[in-house]
Amino acid sequence: MMTKKEQRLRRSRQTRARIAIQRVARLTVFRSNLHIYAQVVSEDGGQVLAAASTAEKSVREQLSGNGGNVAAATLVGKLIAEKAKAAGVEKVAFDRAGFAYHGRVKALAEAAREAGLQF
Repeated sequence: MMTKKEQRLRRSRQTRARIAIQRVARLTVFRSNLHIYAQVVSEDGGQVLAAASTAEKSVREQLSGNGGNVAAATLVGKLIAEKAKAAGVEKVAFDRAGFAYHGRVKALAEAAREAGLQF
């Protein structure tokens, strides 16, 4: 039997393969119990073009409570979109890394869309 983490990673591999064909930068999300992290990775999978997370000092100062909630994810979504656009990235593929498109992951995605990222 596979562990919960192994199941998530198996799901994420299929997504990565699909995104690789699109030849577009990908917005990757990782969520832990305490924090949520987002990175924009270049299409060749080489460089991290932009990164944002609730573990950053500037983000933590804006949060009331911990980084493991929908409000925090929304904040990170806006921030990653701003940083990506500053790095010259407009279009991305959303890589939820095997996490369900629900709750914090969904909040981050919708905030990034509203802030002007296209995916």
